[in-house]
Amino acid sequence: MPLDAVRSVYTVATDMDLMQAFYAEALKLPVAFRDRDNWCQFKVGQSAFALSSAAEAATGAPGSVVVFGATDVAQLAQRIERLGGLHLSSRDMGPHGSVATFADPENNLFQIHVRQST
Repeated sequence: MPLDAVRSVYTVATDMDLMQAFYAEALKLPVAFRDRDNWCQFKVGQSAFALSSAAEAATGAPGSVVVFGATDVAQLAQRIERLGGLHLSSRDMGPHGSVATFADPENNLFQIHVRQST
């Protein structure tokens, strides 16, 4: 049976309040639900992105790289950096668009992908 979807992606967080505030404000992700300091899930289109405590995560999980889709990186980059994130690099992928790599306040990596306009 083939896989049919990405259900969710999560990043291990040590300070749930800090990380929830960062992703909710920097990327304007709406919180779907939160289970105390164990789990905080955001709605991203048809998918989910979550923050997990070490106790809820797979044993030894070091983090993740989530790739969010967007139409523009410039405005997001300013907000991300104002809220404690870092813009690490950008890469033009020709007809596949461009991707910018950021670190959140706990140094977890995530990327913003912008499709090339047609």
